[in-house]
Amino acid sequence: MHTREATAADMAAIMELMSQAKAYMRSLGSSQWGDDYPSAAHIEGDISRGEGYVMEDSAGVTAYMAITFNGEPAYDTLPTHPATPYATTHRLAVADRNKGRGVAFAFMLEAQKIALKAGVRLLRADTNFDNVRMLHIFDKLAMKYAGEVTYPHGGKRLAYEKVLHDEP
Repeated sequence: MHTREATAADMAAIMELMSQAKAYMRSLGSSQWGDDYPSAAHIEGDISRGEGYVMEDSAGVTAYMAITFNGEPAYDTLPTHPATPYATTHRLAVADRNKGRGVAFAFMLEAQKIALKAGVRLLRADTNFDNVRMLHIFDKLAMKYAGEVTYPHGGKRLAYEKVLHDEP
């Protein structure tokens, strides 16, 4: 698999991933993503800011994630590492054809490498209380619980972080 910055040409594939991810979350009873999130406008914004990434396999785009470096206001209340620059991951979605194959975990490892390449040594992420798969990935990545964060339109999330070293 290969990771690269997303482009406008990837929009159709990314939106299909988002549709699959929303349906999958609903099938698990999760309320993390609604019909209006993530929207095409969110993804277009990610791409225009150079924050959208795709992971590809031989069949094409198999995962999408935004990786930001400009802070996340919801994290301002976290007591850990308050003044440290950090990267944040958002909107991780994996194609149905590759669910259960470690793609999300591999993509999060790639996010760590991208952060390190940018000179950032702290990675933060959050998820819904009921997203047991993402919570398991955070555990496998040795991310530490950092507290609860609240989004204006998305409610409370569990936030995790990891101090990065030269090898994720």
